[in-house]
Amino acid sequence: MEHLKAFDQEVNEFVDYMFGPRDSRVRGWLLLDSYLPTFFLTCAYLLCIWLGNKFMKNRPPFSLRAHLIVYNLGITLLSLYMLIELILATWEGGYNLQCQNLHSAGAADIRVAKVLWWYYFSKVIEFMDTIFFVLRKKSSQITFLHVYHHATMFNIWWCVLNWIPCGQSFFGPTLNSFIHVLMYSYYGLSVIPSMRKYLWWKKYLTQAQLIQFLLTIVHTLSAAVKPCGFPFGCLMFQSSYMATLVILFANFYIKTYQKAPSRTAVKETPVTTEIKNGFHKDYFAAANGFLNKKAQ
Repeated sequence: MEHLKAFDQEVNEFVDYMFGPRDSRVRGWLLLDSYLPTFFLTCAYLLCIWLGNKFMKNRPPFSLRAHLIVYNLGITLLSLYMLIELILATWEGGYNLQCQNLHSAGAADIRVAKVLWWYYFSKVIEFMDTIFFVLRKKSSQITFLHVYHHATMFNIWWCVLNWIPCGQSFFGPTLNSFIHVLMYSYYGLSVIPSMRKYLWWKKYLTQAQLIQFLLTIVHTLSAAVKPCGFPFGCLMFQSSYMATLVILFANFYIKTYQKAPSRTAVKETPVTTEIKNGFHKDYFAAANGFLNKKAQ
C-alpha cells in the first residue's frame, strides 16, 4: 500500500509539473484528485476487450435486448440532463459564445463544472458500448477508431476537469450532449424490431456528428484568434484532437455514403455489409463526444 501511495504521489507530481497548478474549485471531487483511478479504469477497459473476446470465442453471443434498452435510455436521459443544465448554467453566467474565460462567471462557473464532471463520468459509463460489442460477438465493430475514441476521451476529460473545468470548455459537451440524445434514442429504438421501420434518419445523424466536430474546432480556434484569457495550449490541443476525429469520421462517411458499388459488384455480390442498429459497423467506431460513438 505504501508503494502504491508513493507511486500515486509521483504520478500526480509529474502531471502537475507538466500542466501547472490545478483548479482549486474541483479539489476533492470524485476521481479527480489522483490520475491513477482514471488510468486504471482505462487499462481495465482495454483488458476487458482482450479477455472478453477470448472468453466469447467459443461461446454463443448474448442477445441483451432488455439490457440495451435500459442502457440506451439511461444514456439518453443523462445526455438530456447535461444539455439542459449546460444551457441554463451558461445563460445564467452570461457566457460569451466566442470566448469565455475560467473565472468571470462566479457561481455559474461552478455549475458548469459540476455538469462537466458528469460529462467526464459519462465517458467511463460509455465503456459499456464496447463491452456490449464483446458480449454480442460483434468483434468487427471494435475498430481502432472505436477504442481510440473511448479510451482517450475519458483521460482527456480528467485533464479538462482538473485544469479548465468551465469557461470555453462548455461548448463541445453541449453539442455532444445534444447529439447523444438523438443517437442513443436511435440505438434504443433500433433494438425494438417493430420500431425499425420508422428509423429512416440514420444518415442525418452521421452528418450531424461531422458538423459537431467542425463547429467545435471553429469555436475553439475563435478563442485563439480573439483571446479572452483561456489557456492557449488547451485550445491548440483540443483543435488537434478534434481534427483527428474529423479525419477518421470523414473517412467513414465517404466509405459508407459516397462510394457507390460498381455494377459488377452489385450483380455478383450479395449485400453483406455489417449493420448495427441500422448503421454501417464503422460508424460505431467513431461515434461519441468530442466525438460520439456508440455500441448498439
